[in-house]
Amino acid sequence: MHVEIVTPEKVLLSAEVDSVAVPGINGEFQMLNNHEAIVSVLVAGKVKIDGKIELDESIAKEFATGEDGRLEYHIKGGVLEFNNNKAIVLAD
Repeated sequence: MHVEIVTPEKVLLSAEVDSVAVPGINGEFQMLNNHEAIVSVLVAGKVKIDGKIELDESIAKEFATGEDGRLEYHIKGGVLEFNNNKAIVLAD
């Protein structure tokens, strides 16, 4: 699946990944390949990405690696759209 994290300033990440987990209003949820289409409001928390991702040096400092080895990006809130194996996170 493909994931994009978009901030007001730039497209922070655009990559092929195995899965992505996001902080939804009712708790964290995860999407894998062929997940049903969804649009969701996101709350403050971490976007967690699993897969072999090579970050450009210019954005690597924006991400952390979680205890489970997944790449993490902290958001203050936002919106997620998932459709046709593409997740777009519009992050604050």
